[in-house]
Amino acid sequence: MTPGAITIGPVDLLDRPLEELMAEARELRDARCGRIVTYSPKVFIPLTKLCRDVCHYCTFAKPPRRGERAYMTIDEVLDLARAGERAGCREALFTLGDKPELRYRAAREELAVLRHGSTLEYLAEAAQAVLEGTTLLPHLNPGVLGAAELERLRPVAASMGMMLETTSERLSARGGPHFGSPDKLPAARLETLRLAGEARVPFTTGILIGIGETRVERLEALCAIAAAGPHVQEVIVQNFRAKPGTAMARAIEPPLEELLWTLAVARLILPLEVALQAPPNLTEDFALLLDAGIDDFGGISPLTIDHVNPEAPWPELERLAQATESRGLELAPRLTVYPGHIGPEWLDAAVLPRVLRAADSLGLAREHDWAPGATGAVPFVVRRDPLPRRVGRELGEEEIVRLFRARGHERQRVFADADRLRREVNGDVVTYVVTRNVQYTNVCYFRCGFCAFSKGKLAANLRGEPYLVPHSEIVRRAVEAWDRGATEICLQGGIHPAFDGDYYVSVVRAIKDAVPDIHVHAFSALELWQGAATLGVPLGEYLVRLRDEGLSSLPGTAAEVLDDEVRRVICPDKITTAQWLRVHETAHEVGLRSNNTIMFGHVEHPLNWAHHLIAVRELQRRTGGFTEFVPLPFVHMEAPIYLKGRARQGPTFGELLLMHAVGRLALHPFVENIQVSWVKAGPQGVVEALHAGVNDLGGTLMNESISRAAGAGFGQEFSPEQMEALIRSAGRLPRQRTTLYGDPPPAQVARSFGARPLEEPWNPHVNDAKLARPRALVRPAAVS
Repeated sequence: MTPGAITIGPVDLLDRPLEELMAEARELRDARCGRIVTYSPKVFIPLTKLCRDVCHYCTFAKPPRRGERAYMTIDEVLDLARAGERAGCREALFTLGDKPELRYRAAREELAVLRHGSTLEYLAEAAQAVLEGTTLLPHLNPGVLGAAELERLRPVAASMGMMLETTSERLSARGGPHFGSPDKLPAARLETLRLAGEARVPFTTGILIGIGETRVERLEALCAIAAAGPHVQEVIVQNFRAKPGTAMARAIEPPLEELLWTLAVARLILPLEVALQAPPNLTEDFALLLDAGIDDFGGISPLTIDHVNPEAPWPELERLAQATESRGLELAPRLTVYPGHIGPEWLDAAVLPRVLRAADSLGLAREHDWAPGATGAVPFVVRRDPLPRRVGRELGEEEIVRLFRARGHERQRVFADADRLRREVNGDVVTYVVTRNVQYTNVCYFRCGFCAFSKGKLAANLRGEPYLVPHSEIVRRAVEAWDRGATEICLQGGIHPAFDGDYYVSVVRAIKDAVPDIHVHAFSALELWQGAATLGVPLGEYLVRLRDEGLSSLPGTAAEVLDDEVRRVICPDKITTAQWLRVHETAHEVGLRSNNTIMFGHVEHPLNWAHHLIAVRELQRRTGGFTEFVPLPFVHMEAPIYLKGRARQGPTFGELLLMHAVGRLALHPFVENIQVSWVKAGPQGVVEALHAGVNDLGGTLMNESISRAAGAGFGQEFSPEQMEALIRSAGRLPRQRTTLYGDPPPAQVARSFGARPLEEPWNPHVNDAKLARPRALVRPAAVS
């Protein structure tokens, strides 16, 4: 191919100025990933250093030596992987030579002892041991592979890789760097790349520059990679380094300008969804790599050396982060598999659950081990020093998504913006309500994948017995709550197949007959939709009937995420987004106010969160009926969708705080109150949330069983004494409120302090005969 044959746009890449190419590459990088630059915290596992190839620049491959093992043992592999796990690694990178048993008797003999016929068979065993014995995700670099070998390795690897290096056949001729290396023939490596696509393997490849190829040959290799298919998740551009003891020890290394040019044109040639990587340990001023458009620094190990370039130590993460920040970017850890390849179409069923457990909402690596509901310290604190306030305006979808993607300094700026807005709107007062939660039944015929609370024939394996609380016990709890200073009773439960609309009315009537002044905050949108459907009456008519019997307001539960793409996965038989919004709009129209919740951290992503917030904002713009926004982080421990390996383990701590902060910013000025769930965030999390836009701690609860059923470790009641001490510890002023943010009667406030202990609640067991599907069962689409 002659110069000028490969072009992008009207100007030939070979003739364009380097500065122009780099500027265009940076624009594409920013369009691809915003301000985030990634790296993979990994441990290198050199399973064997034997190789049948003799690449003239390589110091990794070594011939057998008497008295030395040819392969690491499985115990050695696991010891190294576990050390990497303790050091914070997420990836186990298996490096090894190509099919050494085809060249060396020592390899064949040792494999026989290990009861394997090939290195790749042994690699599969080692990778499986790491996958099952640690939280690390294996990435395999075994060289040239056939279709059967790819299929064999796929169930034990989150990703695989093989450097194409070059498509120039002349480099394999006598005198070339690949002479005598059959696995470096371009045709063999291109075939592996093709077969990896057919096998749906997330794949890493790349080119090696400075080994004698021309710029045109680099462009040819990059174009071949660009055309390989969607399985290519990242491309590495690696610069040759001359190493003593090799045949190319005196070869001239490529100048920095060649590396920068190649990176820039790679970004222009490759599909935008493909990540571009350059190893930082091979360039002295690695911040310049960012100027050429890279978005990834590759694997950085806190434990093991770069076995391919042992002379080049990894930069410290602090230096890497500083270099990234110097370009206005933020460094973030990732997994070995990139976000676009996290799913059943790319990952084996044995691997996907482990990937989801390690991932955050962006598909990157979870920053810390913290999870909602788990006890223990929070992983970081919100900065208390002021940051400049951004210009306030209504946020659009793209802006909301960008805020949710914030990391590092930008994330702290989002927290600061939200906290300043909270101070303007709410001052330093933090409110809470003395309430009692009553979950009147845990029997439910819906199949929400996130719910560890519901019981019955459809959830018989979940912990706890199915129960149904009689009216007399519900009333007793309401009276007890009032005597302990409560102004609200909150009622929610499963959708028992025997319930109809009259049941919900009877519960409200019983409570109001016994405690006329208590505020009945009751029934999710699903319960209300079902109630109207079972009676065959219009929704508005049914809500008026409940209001007239004493229903005072609605909780915002059953919203989950107001995006049907998500709902089809986590609650496919539940009401739709439009139906949820209709229930609350109708409630507002008849004078019943409500709140809004979002249950997040399972299968959804920032775009889904943005859809939720915008839907809430638009409804609030019309009705003004929402009292507060209540983020509810997914508690994963006992949730069916998590136990089946189909969900993440809740939001990260950063995502938890961002949901409250971005909620404050996106819903302003329509929603004034942002609430944090102490049950899920824990006391330390609550304090940090108070510095990220939160002004309300919700209810004291008295009995909270839904989060506990899902595995949360915090108590079932947070007394007024505890509430106010926690609020004051954050430098804020506590105030008891009513459900609608009024002032509670002084007598009730006085009763709430020093309240006597609760009596043991009675949850009578429901026998199997009462779980049969009766006449009242109605699916959500049935109501008008």
